[in-house]
Amino acid sequence: MQKRKIGSSGLEVSALGLGCMGMTFGYGPAADVTEATKLIRAAVDLGVTLFDSAEAYGEANELLVGNALADVRQQVVIATKFGIKNGEVKQGLDSTPARIRFVAEQSLKRLKTDYIDIFYQHRVDPNVPMEDVAGTVKDLIAEGKVKYFGMSEAGVDAIRKAHAVQPVSALQSEYSMWTREPEEQIIPLLEELGIGFVPFSPLGKGFLTGAINQESTFKEGDIRNTLPRFQEEARKANLALTDLVKGIADSKQATPAQIALAWLLAQKPWIAPIPGTTKLHRLQENVGAANVELTPEDLHRIEEVLQQVKIQGSRYTAQQQATINR
Repeated sequence: MQKRKIGSSGLEVSALGLGCMGMTFGYGPAADVTEATKLIRAAVDLGVTLFDSAEAYGEANELLVGNALADVRQQVVIATKFGIKNGEVKQGLDSTPARIRFVAEQSLKRLKTDYIDIFYQHRVDPNVPMEDVAGTVKDLIAEGKVKYFGMSEAGVDAIRKAHAVQPVSALQSEYSMWTREPEEQIIPLLEELGIGFVPFSPLGKGFLTGAINQESTFKEGDIRNTLPRFQEEARKANLALTDLVKGIADSKQATPAQIALAWLLAQKPWIAPIPGTTKLHRLQENVGAANVELTPEDLHRIEEVLQQVKIQGSRYTAQQQATINR
């Protein structure tokens, strides 16, 4: 797979990475460890070099990623995150310097590594000065425990403050055909500062694959059961988007998921999406998107399609929404 330099800090990754959250967290019961390990190794074989984890996805997630990648550690880029109180999303945020250091040490052990490639602040903590957060990561970089500083779902002011203390190498936020808010202020800022962009949920939490319809149900523990955008009426309205994208996919002899990922890759050369999956055939399909070339005419046609559909429903609950773009 082709590589991309994301940002100006020297960070180079495969054009498509692998988001590992869903293997243990957020989408119902955890995947079988043996099968998930095989999937991660299959991703390596397919040329994927960027693997994304977080303390908040449970200890099992970092253990899984660390064990699966142990013997190819020098070939891959492993990202994880700090900033969630006690690693439990329901407990709120904690980016105090002591907590950041504690999470780093725990993550290093679980990931079976001497260094974390990208250490993201999972969400901006309004109770901790950004100078303290960035300064702590700067110290960890100086100590060789972290290579690159990242932020997730951060707003313009927070990114600028952090970048002034320790250059931010990558921002991870949701961006896809049906979540385009970053285009307004975030992407221009990233371009200005030389920061790479790592979109999560680039397939709209599965919606843009075309596999979800009006009758779809989700397992107990699946976050989509609580998200406004996935409620029945919103989902029914939003199916108009996947229907239109499918028409474009058919004309390119590709799948809707591949078109959605290829569209993201075409936005900027420093964007590297991290679609997640627990299925080998979906992994292979996603990786195939790197070979789908969209011409300027294709992109114009896609833009016309996207303008036809007004996406219904917020992407998060009100409580979740309050933690982003700070």
